[in-house]
Amino acid sequence: MVGTNGTNGRPAMAWLPVGLVAGGVVALLLATSGRYDYHRDELYFRLLAEHPRWGYVDQPPFTPMLVRLSIELFGDSVWAIRIFPALLAGVAALLAAAIAREAGGRKAAQTLAAVGAAGTLPLASAHVGSTAATDTVVWLGVILCVIKAIVHGQKRAWLVAGVIAGLGLYNKHLVVLLLICLAGGLLIAGPRREFANKWLWIGAGLALLIGLPNLIYQIANGFPQAEMAAAIAEDKGGESRVMLLPLQLVIVGLPLLPVLVAGIVTAYRDTLLRALVVAYGLMLVLTFATGGQPYYTTGLVLALFAVGAVSAARWRHRKLLVGAVALNVLLAAVFALPVLPANRLGPIADINVAAADQVGWPEYVDQVKQAFATLRPDEQRRAVIFTGNYGEAGALDRYGVANVYSGHNELADFGPPPDDKTIAVVLSQAPSHQVNARFSGCDLLGNLDNEADVSNEETEARLYVCRRLPAPWSQMWPGLRHFS
Repeated sequence: MVGTNGTNGRPAMAWLPVGLVAGGVVALLLATSGRYDYHRDELYFRLLAEHPRWGYVDQPPFTPMLVRLSIELFGDSVWAIRIFPALLAGVAALLAAAIAREAGGRKAAQTLAAVGAAGTLPLASAHVGSTAATDTVVWLGVILCVIKAIVHGQKRAWLVAGVIAGLGLYNKHLVVLLLICLAGGLLIAGPRREFANKWLWIGAGLALLIGLPNLIYQIANGFPQAEMAAAIAEDKGGESRVMLLPLQLVIVGLPLLPVLVAGIVTAYRDTLLRALVVAYGLMLVLTFATGGQPYYTTGLVLALFAVGAVSAARWRHRKLLVGAVALNVLLAAVFALPVLPANRLGPIADINVAAADQVGWPEYVDQVKQAFATLRPDEQRRAVIFTGNYGEAGALDRYGVANVYSGHNELADFGPPPDDKTIAVVLSQAPSHQVNARFSGCDLLGNLDNEADVSNEETEARLYVCRRLPAPWSQMWPGLRHFS
């Protein structure tokens, strides 16, 4: 198997077939990117992009700034926001193929490894403008460098790994978990001699230096990311723990699960790659313990899938493998991408929440406008719209509604409405008695709904008009802030 003798001999990079796979992934994502509507996170990032900062309470600045760049270059549309994530998915395919090459894989193995980027979760993540597509590239880049350093003795690859990790901190702090798990893998499974390598420590220093503004922001603002992580764990931790192991089976897709299993077995048997398997196990433990999201392991899964592709390329039943690839891509596209009409999503909307969250925003905004229109002209001058979450606030902003406020995550830092605004049109998923307790004097106007009859977070929301606020907004605001 791979590099057990530590030599630098590797097969040539299979640029043509790998490039075709990467290009196909990008083309598939771009071809479907304009269907449905924005995802709630994209609407939120679009709002954050109007307020450039070194960091936000729930994340670093890279993805919101990438959204802003997309809008500046390509226009303010859902399609524009999704161009860069699609391109990043192509990069992820190239990196997965490069990992297979480092593991001794030739053309067939590299091509199969690249197909991992067309798996269920990678496609779903790259379809929308989120942190996940960038994070996948960062993780695969770090893992590729680690394999170069450990398996092929290219010790200065630790420097590149440090630079990638440091830059990755501006997208999401999860890369720190990857570094911890990789370090734990090396300590447990070896080769421990890497800790005596000066390039590893210089690389770690580079990661810290490059990411230092992130650390300074966290210290200066009381570590809001820790508060955010605790809120997510409290809100979704139980569900995340239940789904952690089942989701591992479908990150790439069930038809290609044998390739992933082969990768885990093959890497564990190889003394130089065993640390990857241990790191994956540690990541599962950490994710479970912290109540993190089940998809946090995606980068390690794709790396192990790439190792498994080396073994799978030698399997006798090639036609079965080709059939499994074709079936996997088909199932992944149907599940992860908007290839079906929105009103035909059916059970997919119940499982793939990201798909459901892209349905109905124009209709929801129209219903809020209709609620606002029920106010008399003098009331409208004294009224604002208050939303329960950032997706609602982002949609209203995107579709031209003014005077919108929310206490959700970073939007709370944008400030409360003026105190002379004494009427609120409230959009909230909270029970009616809680809304009345917070705002008082509220009349229920009805629930939101969408034409596609798709259930999502917004179909649980109700519209209220509250005419007797219990206190000025400046006094109410601290109690309206919430994280999730």
